[in-house]
Amino acid sequence: MTALKSRPRRGNPPLKNHDAPLFPPGTRAYTAHVRVIRRLWAIAIWAVAGCSLQTLLVHLPGTAKIRFARFFWRGVCRLLGVRVRVEGDVAGTIRGRAAVSRGEKPVIFVANHSSWLDILVAGGVLPTVFVSKDDVGRWPVMGTIARLGRTIFVSRQRGNTGRELEEMASRLRDGDNLILFPEGTSTDGSRVLPFLSSFFAIAKPGRLEQTGMPTAPPTIIQPVSIVYDRLENLPVGRARRTVFSWYGDMDLGPHVWKLGQWRSMRATIRLHPPLDPNDFKSRKALANECWRIVNEGAAELRHDSARDA
Repeated sequence: MTALKSRPRRGNPPLKNHDAPLFPPGTRAYTAHVRVIRRLWAIAIWAVAGCSLQTLLVHLPGTAKIRFARFFWRGVCRLLGVRVRVEGDVAGTIRGRAAVSRGEKPVIFVANHSSWLDILVAGGVLPTVFVSKDDVGRWPVMGTIARLGRTIFVSRQRGNTGRELEEMASRLRDGDNLILFPEGTSTDGSRVLPFLSSFFAIAKPGRLEQTGMPTAPPTIIQPVSIVYDRLENLPVGRARRTVFSWYGDMDLGPHVWKLGQWRSMRATIRLHPPLDPNDFKSRKALANECWRIVNEGAAELRHDSARDA
């Protein structure tokens, strides 16, 4: 089976093998290996059961498929030993097409991105549909789960932009919320890369996006900061962030194997006050403000973790 790798955009330093221990200090390799094997088997069983149920739910009307998706990701986090702490309130809720027609605004969540774990962590908290690169749909197991989670797949080809924006607009009109990772890649977790303004086209379309396609309903933007701040109940410093971060040319399989050997982990999600895209003169201004908020929130969470060390 071909190894899955993260895709770099720019500025990510190479991972060094000695940046973090392979398994928890004081734990024998045998014990750590047994732990990860048990977890992977439990997650596999949970995934089979969850996918079977979601296969039925996606064909039924109503919001059960959205609610179950959150339940499913929370279950994966629990099985993997990841505890999620939430600061702030979710700006939106689960709604249907009728609610949008009455004027309720869907939410577009925008977050920093340092790991495949972000999908599990955010998916268990936010009532949202993910927008992901199309190659994720070809991943074994994860691709099937993503499709059943109603993920919107996008490509890097400009010729497909109109079709992809139309699909996102259709989902928003149906009442779905979306989550975007506007850095365009995952990082080493020590900073937040500038947000690409093109990711905000669905929230603040320009002349190009408004030509010849249905427009999305009015939306609100909620910036979200995600930081992995506890490992074995101890604060996470720069060296230990490599336990969580998946970026550059790192293979997915070995990263999952190493992470699963740790007993306990914690992620903190900070939900910032929502923004109205109409309050900004340009898409670039909106992207910059969202980046500022997410970057400052992530820096504060990292600083709090370091201070507790």
